[in-house]
Amino acid sequence: MARVWLGFLAAAAALVAAAADAFALCAPVADAPAARVFRASIIPEGLPPRGSVEVTYIGHSTFLIRTAEGITAATDYNDYYRAPIVPTIATMNRAHPNHYSSAPEPGIKHVLRGWREGGYAAHDVGERDLRVFNIPTNIRNWGSGATDYAGNSMFVFETAGLCIAHLGHLHHTLTDEHLKRLGPIDIVLIAVDGAVTISQEGAATVIDQIKPKVVIPMHYWGYGSLDRFIALFAKNYPVKRAESRSAVFSRATLPDKQLLVLEAR
Repeated sequence: MARVWLGFLAAAAALVAAAADAFALCAPVADAPAARVFRASIIPEGLPPRGSVEVTYIGHSTFLIRTAEGITAATDYNDYYRAPIVPTIATMNRAHPNHYSSAPEPGIKHVLRGWREGGYAAHDVGERDLRVFNIPTNIRNWGSGATDYAGNSMFVFETAGLCIAHLGHLHHTLTDEHLKRLGPIDIVLIAVDGAVTISQEGAATVIDQIKPKVVIPMHYWGYGSLDRFIALFAKNYPVKRAESRSAVFSRATLPDKQLLVLEAR
């Protein structure tokens, strides 16, 4: 099984290698019905300063990432939680309907699905000061419980000298090949519900594998599951509860270690 999975990842890597020459920071350069939308409150006015990136928690597993040049990306774009603007790039996963949309807004320039029927997704796109690429992972089938190989993708967003990884609907810890393809990651957005995604102990293991500076939890059911994760992990990462849904990061101001809870109400 491990041999099959490693071969699969190697094949996927070959497909995106040609597109990787424009950016080389985050990964080594080597080898429908009408949408039911709950609009989030307005994002901060103005663009983040040059050399920085803004991350806004829209809800569930959706974030809006905005660069200094005004390029935007929405993670796990869906019909239930949407930003008040149409993003330049939308990434999606298919675990449940609140992780994807069958009818994305027409103004989106790049719709990146984290799965591909009968195969695997391979994306590597650049828009001005933002690069986005994916790394497939396996997922449990919601109905049968069987494994959907490469049914989920981790997406990496590279801008302002920083690398942000949204791990999607992650169901397992990472292999050495996953970590190699991720490259050095500064900020991780990770599901911490511990129920329909990876266990909370497994999420803590993944964070230890990646070793980011900042961990931003998502995909939790009320504050009970979030507080359980914080209790499990606070000894490793100092906890900061933000008073807003947005945070701005730069290489110069990045903390050594922080578990940052963004307000999503």
